[in-house]
This record gives sequence, structure tokens and C-alpha cells, in this order.
Amino acid sequence: IVLTGGDDRLWKTWGFPDGNILLTGAGHTDWLSGCCFRPSGTQLVTSSRDTTVRLWDLSRRGCILTLRGHSRAVRACSWHSCGDFVASASADGTSKIWDVNSERCRYTLHGHEDSVNSIEFLPFSSTVVTSSADKTLSLWDIRTALRAYTFQGHVHSCNHATFN
Repeated sequence: IVLTGGDDRLWKTWGFPDGNILLTGAGHTDWLSGCCFRPSGTQLVTSSRDTTVRLWDLSRRGCILTLRGHSRAVRACSWHSCGDFVASASADGTSKIWDVNSERCRYTLHGHEDSVNSIEFLPFSSTVVTSSADKTLSLWDIRTALRAYTFQGHVHSCNHATFN
């Protein structure tokens, strides 16, 4: 299954390799910037310019939780490998770690001087990497919400970072 999110404010799942649309989800009020399956495959998370992060249950075919707290567009989202936490990166210069069981923000990561454009968890760890329009990448320990290291060297906005 392939998951996509688009400017049409929708997410879609597609059968692979035939390309049939399996499910479509609507609920965001602006374009989608990110989407990610829960490791179990039964749910997904989406991020949007509408400043929200939404969790969707595939069997219910609907939104089960809307996470609010960013003041500008949410640029990216990521699901932790344990399935209990979602991360979001925002144009407001912050990232958030959301506890999906308690349905609240566990930590807000402050430190970038411009839009945070991506966020990814290092699998099976408490580390995330963020990329920013401030031309830096940062590693964070989500247990403490502290920045552990900053990488500098881009001459323009850094739009994405990931682990191997």
C-alpha cells in the first residue's frame, strides 16, 4: 500500500502495483504536507498547513484525533517505531512530540531560528532529527526535549533529513 497526501486536502491509500485507490480521507482544511503509517499499519498520521496533525483509523475510515498546538503550518510528521508517539515539525519554528495514548503534547522542541521543515525518529531510540530553514539540522533527545547536537553547513534552507 502506498500513502499520499496532497494539495487537494486529501490523503489516499493506493494498491501497489496496480494503482487502485483503496481509501480516501478528508478533514484537513488546507494542503497536506506529510503522512506516515503507524508501524502496526492500522492507523496513519497526517500534517497540514491548517496547523493540525490528525490521526486516522483505517478500519473506521475516519479521523480519530486532531492534535492542535502549532501556530503555523505543520510541515512534516513522523511516527515512532513503538507506535505510541508522533512527531511534528512546523513553520512556527518548533517541533512537538505527541503522546497518542494521552492525546497530548509531551514535549515542544525549541531552538531552530526559522521553520522546521522535517522531523524523523531514529528507529527504536529516543532520538529525532530535525531540518530547518535556518540552514541547520539538529539531533534531539525526546526524553528530555534537549538538543544534543546541531549540524551546520547548508547555505540555504534544509528541507529534509533522515537516518539510514
